[in-house]
Amino acid sequence: MDYSDADPSDGPSTLQLDLARRIIDRIRDAGLSVGTRVSAPELARIFGVSRSPITGALDLLVEKGVLQPMETRGLRVARDVSTLNLSEILPNSPIEDLYRQMLRERAQGALPQDVSEAELMPRYGVSRGIVRKLLMRFAAEGLAQRLPGHGWRFVDTLVGEEAYRESYEFRAIVECSALRTPHFKVDKDIAGQIRRAHERILSDPASRSGSDEWFRVNAFFHENLAGFSGNRFLTDAVRHQNNLRRMQESAAFFELPAERIEQSCREHLAILDAVENADLEWAEALLRQHLKQALEYGGGRDDND
Repeated sequence: MDYSDADPSDGPSTLQLDLARRIIDRIRDAGLSVGTRVSAPELARIFGVSRSPITGALDLLVEKGVLQPMETRGLRVARDVSTLNLSEILPNSPIEDLYRQMLRERAQGALPQDVSEAELMPRYGVSRGIVRKLLMRFAAEGLAQRLPGHGWRFVDTLVGEEAYRESYEFRAIVECSALRTPHFKVDKDIAGQIRRAHERILSDPASRSGSDEWFRVNAFFHENLAGFSGNRFLTDAVRHQNNLRRMQESAAFFELPAERIEQSCREHLAILDAVENADLEWAEALLRQHLKQALEYGGGRDDND
């Protein structure tokens, strides 16, 4: 597989495609609504790249109708991305494919916990620059840390029944506590994005095939439910758990049954209904039961919620 940047005349480079996908992910994760300004310097800082590839990625997203120029300088979000199917507007990025391959191999134990850039270059047939960008992405997601020299260490994965149990117990404590914070307030725009994303999953059986899109909708629900607390530390804790689950989910060789996705989707909507009706006690009871059932289903190994 060729991970080098393509000639501009042949279309966007693999780096631009990778950044474009990550920008959309960033817009989703941050819950940016239509009309929100997007900062190129901030994105360049977050992703650890220069302005040039960020500009190319942003231009691509303008071309695809995801972003639009503002009357003054700058760009803004042009459409609701919570229900956006990336495969419909962007071709696959080889860098993104390699990122997922590394996730999968780490979850399977094929990729050691401690690695070096020099070891990974021949293993995947890519340059040091690409290896470093991928490792920095893992680090930004809380999945790896840099060691002295050129070494990197991946975090412990959710391998084994005990680790899954501890993860779900932690999530129940954090997510249910988020509903009881004094500054809890529902953001109606984000709640609407959550609802539309779930309704799309329910109405479009094709969107249930494979776990990637459902995982994103699922993570968006749990992170923003915690986000309504107004407490950034609770939100970060849930996001970190979702990143750990994303790594382990990559090891799955099977798809979740459509009926299980539908059930989980409807449970989310019931919790959202209770939250929007300000019945937080009922919402907490539903959420606690929801997480308990997710753990019990296959011993928590399906990463279904």
